[in-house]
Amino acid sequence: MMKRYVIERDLPGVGAMSGAELGGAARTSNAALARIPGVQWEHSYVAGDKTFCIYLAENEERIREHAELSGFPATRITEIAAIIDPTTESSCAI
Repeated sequence: MMKRYVIERDLPGVGAMSGAELGGAARTSNAALARIPGVQWEHSYVAGDKTFCIYLAENEERIREHAELSGFPATRITEIAAIIDPTTESSCAI
């Protein structure tokens, strides 16, 4: 079963990258993902000198393999326990 994770990456200068540079980073990440079963990238947020990436993976080790192969460090990996949003309020019994 795939679990969802948020991966915090310290990447100095990432917030100043052009669209083409970010596209190159995505290409590098995708090439690494193609070589590792059991891990899928959903999307990432770029904020200052960090990215916050949302992944589905069999386990944390798969994410570490991707970090090693892609060259993008996984500073912190956190399993996501639940997802809430503004509609969560209406779906919970009080």
